[in-house]
Amino acid sequence: MKIEDLEIYNLSMDFSDKIWNLVTKWDYFAKDTVGKQWVRASDSVDANISEGFGRFTGKDSKNFYIIARGSLQENKTWLKKAYRRNLITENEFNSLNEELENINLKLSRFIKAHSKRMEDK
Repeated sequence: MKIEDLEIYNLSMDFSDKIWNLVTKWDYFAKDTVGKQWVRASDSVDANISEGFGRFTGKDSKNFYIIARGSLQENKTWLKKAYRRNLITENEFNSLNEELENINLKLSRFIKAHSKRMEDK
């Protein structure tokens, strides 16, 4: 199996690309404050999934998947800040929030399945 075969990885990649495309249109101050942080947090999700996938032990992999989940939670804060500071529309907020909830659910299931596979070994 390749990392590109993981649905959770692809969903996270798509999400981080959307954040990048949104943020690149903002003015300098918004990009430099909220934007950079949000891009880093969104990139961190798929980067940590990728790093965990490449680790040798299941325990080591799981640690990176858990870090990815923490970065996903951070995205929720940046999403709310972007909306509250009028950097994104209500429709953008709702759509991105729905995506985050879907990724969160799938990532949690992925971690649980990974943990189960580790127990079964």
